[in-house]
Amino acid sequence: MRRDGPVLVIGAAGIDIKGRPNQPLQMGTSNGGVVRNSVGGVARNIAENLARLEVPTILLSAVGQDHTGDFLLQHTAAAGVDTSHVLRLPDQHTGSYVAILDEKGQLIVAVSEYDIVSRIGPSYLQRCRALFARAAMIVLDGNLTPRALRSVFRWADRYNVPVCADPTSPALATKFIPYLPHLLMVAPDASEAAALCGAPVPPTTSTEAIETAQCLVSMGVEIAIVTMAEQGLAYADGSSAGHIPALRTRVVDPTGTGDAVTAAVIFGLLQEMPIDEAVRLGVSAGALTLSTRETVVPDLSLDRLYDALIV
Repeated sequence: MRRDGPVLVIGAAGIDIKGRPNQPLQMGTSNGGVVRNSVGGVARNIAENLARLEVPTILLSAVGQDHTGDFLLQHTAAAGVDTSHVLRLPDQHTGSYVAILDEKGQLIVAVSEYDIVSRIGPSYLQRCRALFARAAMIVLDGNLTPRALRSVFRWADRYNVPVCADPTSPALATKFIPYLPHLLMVAPDASEAAALCGAPVPPTTSTEAIETAQCLVSMGVEIAIVTMAEQGLAYADGSSAGHIPALRTRVVDPTGTGDAVTAAVIFGLLQEMPIDEAVRLGVSAGALTLSTRETVVPDLSLDRLYDALIV
């Protein structure tokens, strides 16, 4: 792994629209509550988390030539991410994600519109080949098309760059099955992990989550992280496996929590931390993100991650 190169994060960037009612949801009618907009997209969220942890980070994505795209890129660049290679498309509008939470902050349902990510294709990635050549690591989300994934893994193999993946959703996760032997790390939630392993139901206990992580390792992944919401996460690599319980925190908004976990674990791997320490940072990042209305913790830092681990 090139210690001095940037992390190249490839995938979705858009706007999150999140609604949380003041009282238990009444279906089929309007509910009083709070509606917030924030910048989002799995790849963009991971990139911002990494940049706030002072990791040199480059985002490859696609946004519209619109005011939303302008705002998104300005915010992301202000956080420290290099956005200069992001595609601006006048014939498309910037992607978005709409989430409805319950009064306790738990996700009820979400709708994601990221058709624009299909414009991240082989020709665009070919133009960015110099970035692959100097990258320390590549991070992907599941919004990429199969054609884009094939191109990314070809460039990663050519330049011997390790690749990590966030599967994004159960429906998108299966795209990564052919590439599991080529991944340094994959970080699915329980449902995404089941889709990757071909299991009929997601793991529901820490023991089952560890077994699922070990299944992913047996399929070729070097490091597997299976997140379990309030149950914490399980992990496995070729020599060890375990479970880290979640930290107690007030749930304000779960959006972006998994992205924060992925980014913090990647940070630990870049620093050559032992896997158990890297995943503890991931648990800490997840807890901090749960407790804020923002998709990425605005004042995220390594000190804050370690402070949150102190009981």
